[in-house]
Amino acid sequence: MTDAITTETLCRAFGEITAVDAVNLSVPEGSVFGFLGPNGAGKTTTIRMLLGLIRADAGRIRLNGHDLKQARSAALSGVGAIGESPALYPNLTGLDIMMMAARLGGHPRSEVMDRLDQVGLSGAADRKVGGYSLGMRQRLALARAMIGRPKLLILDEPTNGLDPAGIADMRALIRALPQTLGATIFLSSHLLSEIEQTATHCALIENGRLLFQDTLQRLMETAPMRLAVETDRPSELTRRFLDDGVHAEQDGQIVRAALELETRARAALVSQLVAEGFAVSGVWTERASLEDLFLALTGPGRRASA
Repeated sequence: MTDAITTETLCRAFGEITAVDAVNLSVPEGSVFGFLGPNGAGKTTTIRMLLGLIRADAGRIRLNGHDLKQARSAALSGVGAIGESPALYPNLTGLDIMMMAARLGGHPRSEVMDRLDQVGLSGAADRKVGGYSLGMRQRLALARAMIGRPKLLILDEPTNGLDPAGIADMRALIRALPQTLGATIFLSSHLLSEIEQTATHCALIENGRLLFQDTLQRLMETAPMRLAVETDRPSELTRRFLDDGVHAEQDGQIVRAALELETRARAALVSQLVAEGFAVSGVWTERASLEDLFLALTGPGRRASA
């Protein structure tokens, strides 16, 4: 599989602050690639360098096989993008904005209607954008980015500020794009659930440095298993685990403990808890969430050793 995006030791500093520190990305063609990190991690700076909006201090960028520095037009010609806060003229209709984008790129009107239909806005094409909801504006920005059927779409926080329905709509659109548009999707987010529910591959970045890069499945395979216990006395059970040297957290009536127990061991633990007066209504094992993994990778001990 070839890469839609490749960076080699990409660096960018602003004064004494290093925003991006020797980042090596490999984004496979046809993937939905989640670029995950907290606010200020270096995601937007990386995206601006990928789009040629700011220059890298050092390193190399290749987009769809073209070197951005040596062949800028060829590298960017097959790229569509949505910025963190896409600008849309409120006094123009959705159709007006799409037609402008099509004319600038030399694309037919028929594609404009196809893209509006693809994001579910064909019925609102003649309405002024000032009357669109935030979710509709984000979908219009996505439709505009898809004009010309780009091979690579770079989306910076596309669900930022959306309500749950808008987030679900955007997720569904993004997941389908590798098939419906034939594009690779590079998606940045600070929302861990967004990447977990949308991406096929991911990279984790903090303080400008990559902590992890691989398939999402590979990331989740590294997650440890934990024991979940639903009980009437969750605070007491949490303290019991902690006193035994087992990390545990309370979530309502559920206590999650860093234990990997076989079936017999779980049954023995339940018997012991019942004997101690705990009412246990459920016990199961589960894999740690992507959030747990991220916190483990970016915790104080990990940062010190990075």
